[in-house]
Amino acid sequence: MDGRAPARQALTSNPFDDDKLREECGLFGIVGVEEAAAHVALGLHALQHRGQEGAGIVTYDGARFHGHRVLGHVGSGFSRPEVMGQLKGRNGMGHVRYATTGETVLRNVQPIFAELDIGGFAIAHNGNLTNAQLLRRELVSRGCIFQSTMDTEVIIHLVATSPFRTLTERLIDALKQVQGAYSLVILANDMMIGVRDPYGVRPLILGELKGAPILTSETCALDIIGATYVRDLDPGELVVVRDGKVESHRPFRVTHSRFCIFEYVYFARPDSDLEGRSVYEARKRIGAELARESHVDADVVIPVPDSGVPAAIGYAAESKIPFELGIIRNHYVGRTFIEPTDHIRHLGVKLKHNANRAMIEGKRIILVDDSIVRGTTSVKIVNMMREAGAREVHMRIASPPTTHSCFYGVDTPERSKLLAAQHDVAGMAEFIGVDSLAFVSIDGLYRAMGEPGRENKMPQFCDACFTGDYPIELTDQLGGEVAQLSLLAESA
Repeated sequence: MDGRAPARQALTSNPFDDDKLREECGLFGIVGVEEAAAHVALGLHALQHRGQEGAGIVTYDGARFHGHRVLGHVGSGFSRPEVMGQLKGRNGMGHVRYATTGETVLRNVQPIFAELDIGGFAIAHNGNLTNAQLLRRELVSRGCIFQSTMDTEVIIHLVATSPFRTLTERLIDALKQVQGAYSLVILANDMMIGVRDPYGVRPLILGELKGAPILTSETCALDIIGATYVRDLDPGELVVVRDGKVESHRPFRVTHSRFCIFEYVYFARPDSDLEGRSVYEARKRIGAELARESHVDADVVIPVPDSGVPAAIGYAAESKIPFELGIIRNHYVGRTFIEPTDHIRHLGVKLKHNANRAMIEGKRIILVDDSIVRGTTSVKIVNMMREAGAREVHMRIASPPTTHSCFYGVDTPERSKLLAAQHDVAGMAEFIGVDSLAFVSIDGLYRAMGEPGRENKMPQFCDACFTGDYPIELTDQLGGEVAQLSLLAESA
């Protein structure tokens, strides 16, 4: 693998996104197509929102594996002909990354590649293993040597040391030892493998392009290359793609699906469909629920761009209050050359977003955003609205209060830094400086998903960041004292 880091990380000029939860990672793999690397690069470009710290592509040409990894965006790392020309082969897979475990350094960019006794093995992971540190200590004590600080590398060592014969058997053996949330795409000599954890926390989708099977995190990555959606992989399902055919296996204990509900709130692109639901339509329904639950008299509904737009549309339609773009985003500002001094950081909020004074001055406004994490960005937005002459500023949030950290593949602050973990809603409103603040209820969020509500039934989603109900054991967080799953447990 190779790649070049940028000479200097410049100041990001997207301050409204600085206080968002980071969108885990994105996966894309395709087999049996000419210029596989180009298809993978396009797919990763569509998934760029899921990870902007690093990107990597691995291809296989029938004899050799080729790979390239970079820090930064897909476009900057995979636009040069000399790079793409090296990525030969009809099979390819790639990954875009936000760090949930491990530093932001090139050795932690995926896919990770290893030469095993049964051939080449490249793996890309969306999620987080909750017993990775325990397993890592055990593997190191047995003589394994780690080359990165990522939890994903644990899977490689478990596969490499498994006593089973075939790659599929070894992978199943390895995954029966891990806990956590994972969607994986693996490229080997003669196959591609995709697998979701038994709870199905993270998405993984099967598609095809003129007979070439595809595995990816979201349907928007299919759209960009004109591919067709086939289906979502089921929780706990493992598929083997070989010779253009897809074999399905279900080697893990059947459990209750707990898909991450925050995919619908913020993570996924609005033009994607996940688990049979349109993300855009789900966000509009959340906005409508929010309006029904916490209506306030106002003159205009204003989205916080860009993630708050669909919910604001739903809120405006339900409340019969006009929708207006009161915050304008400059889409042509990327990274700035300016050194990130404290003074420039303060000015940076105007580089990419500006108040549309004509829609704000003298009016009672409702700001609609998807979430509040630390609250620092919300303070900036409210101040911007006050400076533009807003008479009243009300804020409505299209998710419940984020009170708990995520340990399943989302880069969240520790709980002590979550505003909702330290204050009630009234305290949060005072901190942010709004006239009123309200969040959609957890039952309202479930209703927007087409479920009757969370109460009195088994939750249909992972909502731990809102409820503290963690469906998968947090072994590393508990000091590695939770008992492991049996390695040879049979499927139920």
